[in-house]
Amino acid sequence: MSSPNTAPRRRTALLAPLALALACVFALPSTASAADRISGKPFATRSEVYAPHAMAATSHPLTTQIALDVMKAGGSAVDAAIAANAALGLMEPTGSGVGGDLFAIVWDPKTKKLYGYNGSGRSPKSLTLAEFQKRGLKEIPPTGPLPVTVPGAVDGWFALHERFGRKPIADDLAPAIRYAREGHPVHEVIAYYWNASVPKLSKWPGFKEQFTIDGRAPRVGEMWRNPNLANTLEQIAKGGRDAFYKGDIARTIDAYFKANGGFLSYEDLASHHGEWVEPVSSNYRGYDLWELPPNGQGIAALQILNILEAYDLKSYGFGSVEHVHLFTEAKKLAFADRARWYADPAFEKSSPVARLISKEYAAQRRKLISMDKALLEVQPATPKQLDQGDTIYMTVADADGMMVSLIQSNYRGMGSGMAAPGLGFIFQDRGEQFVLKEGHPNSFAPGKRPFHTIIPAFVTRQGKPWLSFGVMGGAMQPQGHAQILMNLIDFGMNLQEAGDAPRIQHDGSTDPAGQAEAMSDGGEVDLETGYPYETIRELMRRGHSVRSALGPYGGYQAIMVNPNGGYVGASESRKDGQAAGY
Repeated sequence: MSSPNTAPRRRTALLAPLALALACVFALPSTASAADRISGKPFATRSEVYAPHAMAATSHPLTTQIALDVMKAGGSAVDAAIAANAALGLMEPTGSGVGGDLFAIVWDPKTKKLYGYNGSGRSPKSLTLAEFQKRGLKEIPPTGPLPVTVPGAVDGWFALHERFGRKPIADDLAPAIRYAREGHPVHEVIAYYWNASVPKLSKWPGFKEQFTIDGRAPRVGEMWRNPNLANTLEQIAKGGRDAFYKGDIARTIDAYFKANGGFLSYEDLASHHGEWVEPVSSNYRGYDLWELPPNGQGIAALQILNILEAYDLKSYGFGSVEHVHLFTEAKKLAFADRARWYADPAFEKSSPVARLISKEYAAQRRKLISMDKALLEVQPATPKQLDQGDTIYMTVADADGMMVSLIQSNYRGMGSGMAAPGLGFIFQDRGEQFVLKEGHPNSFAPGKRPFHTIIPAFVTRQGKPWLSFGVMGGAMQPQGHAQILMNLIDFGMNLQEAGDAPRIQHDGSTDPAGQAEAMSDGGEVDLETGYPYETIRELMRRGHSVRSALGPYGGYQAIMVNPNGGYVGASESRKDGQAAGY
């Protein structure tokens, strides 16, 4: 998810770096109260969750309970993930829904393998780069009909279910349908983002009628019902994926976009297909982190950790200037490649993934880092150097050992604002991530998948499952993946503490979507409350622009295999969610 306050290059909306740094002198860490807990863990806001049979961690307490109910009734972890994801589209429309895309990594205990699924949709076939140029556009707008791409989530549900489901998919969708008809109370963080979205999206046809109460967002604790979505999910439950992509729903979508200046068509929906892909990995101090290859940004986390592996972060310590400085510099290097090389492999066939995530390439890039001075400009790798080769996140694990790492999104908060009449969902605006420049790997083309920010993650150790996790939130996601692994492996935190510890976000790298100029000033380092003042001052001395920001630090959920049996769960303290098991 890209929430309303995580837009690219948020340079002018925040206080001056020096004023913020001085304010941090007097600020207690946001996790300070955790130090009074009897566990003594300085960053854990609550305990890890332990369960002997199954576990679910989602960004909404009710969807966590839905996932557990499905598994108690005999469903697999995939059944539970589908049920929870469908319910999140109802309960957390600020970050998810059937109008968006889906990615997943599944550990199958029978084959003892990881399976990756890329459920991203393509651009309308009738929309061309020339059309944007004719309109005088330099960038694709974030809302309205132009950034809409084919929704891939429903197809993703059925692909996952066909391979790993045990219950009828109608059973998986039944809880969401019931809550959509009977209603559910809106939670705190979701209400905040919903309220922020309404003024921006109410001008688009169908949004105000279907996603407001008398023109306003639902308030905290207020009951929300969505009978239109219930009807849509019932059609999908009865008619399968084709009810969405080839039936009356598709015809309603086609008519809606034709009537409102859009390009998404029946043909685009009918021809959609996601695909199973091989996850890729790199080893970090004995742990294999697995990500999905582009068109997503997951391999940026692998690049960051490959660069950092040469440094003794444990001896530097969490919150030290070396910790923050080295992470920031590694992120800059990875994101320079992200802007240049990450794109739809069906169009950018020369994308050098194997070389980008290699240890040799990391050693080459590491030479650009100085311990005493921040990088102001970073160029991506050249072909010669490479010729060797708001979102929701949730995770579920069942009693048989199947584990699912799943992420799903409308892209920017509640998406495009386009909501076809009677369907009860909003279309994603993922097409905003295309570049309106010929020759760029991520240049707009008909039937092409855009660069994607949403990435699930998985970690194995010695070929066995260890951790299923993710950190939602735009460009924060690979940064968050790397930080969670550093917290667990380098700094010895437990699963909950690793997510609660204050985070780093570097902003200002060159953007894959071309929405900002190339980085020339080193960008900005956002530090969540809790970093020592001495670290902030020393970062500034080394040339970093340090600031604080409200909210762009992501949302984390995780399930770890308990070596004593069962699972350990953790959930994001910055969101409304819950980890629970049985």
